Amino acid sequence: MDYELDGNVALVTASSSGLGKASAKALASEGANVVINGRSEENLAEAKDDILAVAEGDVLAVRGDLTTSDDIERLVDRTVEEFGGIDHLVTNAGGPPSGSFMEMDDEDWYSAFDLLVMSVVRLVRNAAPYLREDGGGTIVTITSRSVKEAIPSLVLSNAVRMSVIGLEKTLSKELAPDVRANAVLPAPHETARQRELIQAAVDRGEYDSYEDGLDAKGDINPLGRIGDPMELGDAVAYLSSERSSFINGVAIPIDGGQGASNL
Repeated sequence: MDYELDGNVALVTASSSGLGKASAKALASEGANVVINGRSEENLAEAKDDILAVAEGDVLAVRGDLTTSDDIERLVDRTVEEFGGIDHLVTNAGGPPSGSFMEMDDEDWYSAFDLLVMSVVRLVRNAAPYLREDGGGTIVTITSRSVKEAIPSLVLSNAVRMSVIGLEKTLSKELAPDVRANAVLPAPHETARQRELIQAAVDRGEYDSYEDGLDAKGDINPLGRIGDPMELGDAVAYLSSERSSFINGVAIPIDGGQGASNL
């Protein structure tokens, strides 16, 4: 299916690895000019080379910290300077620390809110004027299945990410009809972060090998495996395209059916 993204401009944050990178890769393979972002110049360079291998358009890498408002403003400005506008914004950020409620202090809560919520607020505030131009654009927010079901020992993610969904739903009405806003809610995918977590469990003696740990995570999913990051990326590309032109204001689980929530 042709998503008709040739020549479009997509800004994807936290995209030097993981689900952000997969989303940038999917958009680039569909012909979009893609701007990727991360804090490490080395990781960005590696990601750019990987994406260029499948890209039909151009790829620009811009280093920046999503908790810094000046970096976000510069990221949007560089995108517009390079490509003349922004058609698609994909917001993504690393997860906050794990832990229970009593383990978290005020600084943990403020840091999580700044990373997960204020990064989206600032990105949309800066990008919205460009997204509204030339027939309108899209926003896709990558968040977590924790907004549907609380996950043990992830109190910050469980609580704070709900704000992102409330923001996304509000944007889907306030920016319509020019801009559509949706969210995707991933379960575990085989990203570098998941590989680190599984290997840490192996090192603790919970599994005999990485493969055993991977199988154990897959066993709790109805499909018998965890996700491939590109499966999430392809969903983001679809939601950014005109093929999904009547989908607005929804939060879509990309979880293989793992969730138990009815809604």
